[in-house]
Amino acid sequence: MKILQLGKFYPVRGGVEKVMYDLTDGISSRGIRCDMLCAIFSKKKRSILNLNEYGRVICVKAYAKLAGTMIAPSMISYLRKHRGEYDIVHVHHPDPMAALALKLSGYKGRVILHWHSDIVAQKEFFFLYKPLQNWLVRRSDKIVCTSPVYFKESPHLAKVQQKCTYVPIGIKPVKGDEQRARELRSRFPGKTIILSVGRLVPYKGYEYLLDAMTLLPDGFHLVIGGDGPLRRDLEYRIAEKDLVDKVTMLGLVPEDELHAWFRACDVFVLPSVMKTEAFGIVQIEAMSCGKPVVATRIPGSGVPWVNRDGQSGVNVEPRNPEALAEGILRDVQNAQSFGQGARDLFLERYTLDMMINKTIQIYEKA
Repeated sequence: MKILQLGKFYPVRGGVEKVMYDLTDGISSRGIRCDMLCAIFSKKKRSILNLNEYGRVICVKAYAKLAGTMIAPSMISYLRKHRGEYDIVHVHHPDPMAALALKLSGYKGRVILHWHSDIVAQKEFFFLYKPLQNWLVRRSDKIVCTSPVYFKESPHLAKVQQKCTYVPIGIKPVKGDEQRARELRSRFPGKTIILSVGRLVPYKGYEYLLDAMTLLPDGFHLVIGGDGPLRRDLEYRIAEKDLVDKVTMLGLVPEDELHAWFRACDVFVLPSVMKTEAFGIVQIEAMSCGKPVVATRIPGSGVPWVNRDGQSGVNVEPRNPEALAEGILRDVQNAQSFGQGARDLFLERYTLDMMINKTIQIYEKA
């Protein structure tokens, strides 16, 4: 087989790109030809990163970014030129540029559609993209979601359930430096450290987590890693609610430092409020460190499926500060059992090898 992972951009910034990159790297390391075709802001028309003997990341020039989508016409021309080299094109959705490239390329082989999320936020652009999305769903030989909940609940997949399946996202365990983790903990002596990580955007629900902090005793301290357009609003909210001594915003954090924070924290919280949060990779990063999780029961999302309520932590009602505060307290009270349950659940279904193995099995049957 020769596989092409198609879509998104480089370098890796979000969950979709991470899954694409990890699949390309992992599959090619098994001796299976696997390339990743994506877009990048660069002066060069094309650049190639060789991962190993069998795998490459092929980056074509992007000219702009519109509604989260790279505008990269070279993706079309590259795929037209090299379409005969691939047995399977594994296209990652949502990415209108990737879907357009596939349609205009004239590729006739097998197509795997990785349905990471419905398009929820950009409704005005979705009206224009919907016909292309419908074509992509029909064109695909197999549709892969990240949880069984998502394909069963997505209205866009209701008529193609027979060709839907799921492969949970898998990662390597987070290897945070223990010495660095102790240093981070020493910043807040005697405190119970709550960690939350993600882009500071509306669907992440951080305002509700800040409101929950007003309900918790002074012995709790919230650390938020990430940056985004809502940073100033959240900083204003922290000051307005007199949370300056209870909340620390880190901004963007290097990977090594972030991994140490996963080791340092007592509880991890994912307070997202919209189905745009389809899985929540940060949950399984926390689980790999044996940390209990508080997540939200977002209707139609895989988030509460990822965090098994009563085993790896607690799932609560979204947009509910009181429920978040109660969930955090329950996690702390059951820290030992939930922490062990989180680690066991990670090893049971969220390892990188499991994701790669199941994906290869889908390729072999497609």
